[in-house]
Amino acid sequence: MARLYGDENFDVHTMEELNNLGHDVLTARDAGKINQRIPDHEVLAFAAENSRAVVTFDRRDYFHLHKAGPNHAGIIACTYDADSNALAERINEVIMVENDDLANKLIRVYRPNS
Repeated sequence: MARLYGDENFDVHTMEELNNLGHDVLTARDAGKINQRIPDHEVLAFAAENSRAVVTFDRRDYFHLHKAGPNHAGIIACTYDADSNALAERINEVIMVENDDLANKLIRVYRPNS
């Protein structure tokens, strides 16, 4: 299963469900990194140092970081979905398609149209 890092703005309930699905999950809260206004490039570096793909709602910021080309353990950029279980399932499906190989990949997970 994948090693994931939920940034400060990501939904904790979705991260809990990803943990229930068998992924190795670390949240910004668990890492003691909330309410510190840590720049996204430092969040990405922290995740990479810990071999974890960042899971985020801050899509545009991370798209730019990915384009800049630094090595990272993966970025999963999501659109917000109030149904945290459904979002976790979509993230899990993408991880399974990638065979847990998220290194240096930018993966987009969108909320389906209603």
